Amino acid sequence: MANCLFCSIAGGEMEAEIVYEDDRAVAFADINPQAPVHYLIIPRKHLAGVNEIEQTDEKLIGHLYFIARKVAEEQGIAATGYRLVTNSGADGGQEVDHLHLHLLGGRKLKWPPG
Repeated sequence: MANCLFCSIAGGEMEAEIVYEDDRAVAFADINPQAPVHYLIIPRKHLAGVNEIEQTDEKLIGHLYFIARKVAEEQGIAATGYRLVTNSGADGGQEVDHLHLHLLGGRKLKWPPG
């Protein structure tokens, strides 16, 4: 999708600290980390957000969670715990209109978050 920051990262047109990539998804460091470990996991397919997920995307969404687990293990936070967050829409805190998971960890996270 033209003018999509995350599509540019997934397409290799924009630099990012990529920690995982395959033909369906990319994981990279958040430029404004909210925890010692903060990565974004995105599908290569452009979906503006949760409300655009179709039934045909079920395997892709599951794949994003699998990648989150894999990155958490590689970053050494799987055993102690981490948080996965998906913001949806402006009121939900979504700043980039491309579906993404935030993987946060490396410290004790508080609840409620917002």
